Amino acid sequence: MGANNNAFVSAIGQDSHRFEPVDSSKPLILGGVTIPNCAGLEGNSDADVVLHALTNAISGVSGRNILGKISDDLCRNGQTDSRVYLKKAVETLSVGGWKPTHVSISIEAKRPHLADHIPAIKKSVASMLSLQESDIGLTATTGEGLTAFGRGEGIQAFVVVSACRPT
Repeated sequence: MGANNNAFVSAIGQDSHRFEPVDSSKPLILGGVTIPNCAGLEGNSDADVVLHALTNAISGVSGRNILGKISDDLCRNGQTDSRVYLKKAVETLSVGGWKPTHVSISIEAKRPHLADHIPAIKKSVASMLSLQESDIGLTATTGEGLTAFGRGEGIQAFVVVSACRPT
């Protein structure tokens, strides 16, 4: 990651997708968890906005973008599981000696109601990053309907990743 010798860093990632038509059979996946009774999100992958935002935040730490050319190439070869993109991003952290220490996730969506799914999403993300569930913060809001996401047209996620270089 260049000349950055800091022992601690943080980076932010964002992603958003609109919903598929209501009659779509594509499942809604958030943080690697399938959410029942809701249409999936449009995208050439599974469109997991949580994992895409997380992958982008990790790219902010490592300086190596995964979403874009790398993920597009994977999609063209049939790999649409966002957990694979996240794994590739995590691999870039080791090049710079970084280890994730904390993740904060904020989701904006009118639908589905996410409160009951927060523990499963936290557990899934923690597992993928080899962290404890207590190292994952996750909030969900409707944004009071002020944006397309708060009006139910799609889902948006922001993620902040904190990482350190163990000494």
